[in-house]
Amino acid sequence: MSNLTNKLRILAIHGYAQSDDIFKTKLGSLRKGFKREIDFIFLKAPHKVPMKSNFDIDDVEEAYGWWFNTKDHIFKAIVPSNSVIGFEDSITVIEKVFQESGPFDGILGFSQGAAFVVILCFMQQKNLLQIKFDFAIIISGFKSLCAPHAIYYDGKIDIPSLHIYGKTDKVIPTEMAEEIAEMFINKIKMTHEGGHYIPSKKEYYKEFIMKMFLNKNKNN
Repeated sequence: MSNLTNKLRILAIHGYAQSDDIFKTKLGSLRKGFKREIDFIFLKAPHKVPMKSNFDIDDVEEAYGWWFNTKDHIFKAIVPSNSVIGFEDSITVIEKVFQESGPFDGILGFSQGAAFVVILCFMQQKNLLQIKFDFAIIISGFKSLCAPHAIYYDGKIDIPSLHIYGKTDKVIPTEMAEEIAEMFINKIKMTHEGGHYIPSKKEYYKEFIMKMFLNKNKNN
């Protein structure tokens, strides 16, 4: 069996105030750099982000989020909250895409999407979901400060993970990204000198992705 028929299938989870189409564009370099190893499947969050979010929205028509932590449907990563409005809807969307378009070898998430991926890792380990994936790529991730999510963050995650974050990130402080990385046992950490974005250089991902690719194909 050729490598091309056994590529990794990775579900891509966009950040807050983005969409599947925007995320596909932002991952353009990554998709091109690993076109022999990866098929990306892009998922759109179920909730439209309101204009009043006052966020750096790329395209007002393409601004979606996985959950909100204020009553007026805004999400702020660094603000503690008792609300997770819309979170259950997003879980439903995840389970549906696994059922209809799976299986997936791994999940990649950015920003709020990365925070969501971390929760999914914990939920999978606790057998709280009808899904199965083998690794996670977490870019500019953070621990949700929403009180209802606190129940998930106990113990350590043992699936392989790649953590990438910027040293000058003004949206998600570095210590928040590092806190998430420490929750994973089998991890690779990569930092870049920039801020809150997805680095395009292949070298940030190559070691981890090739390891996952070879693991999948070792018996073929």
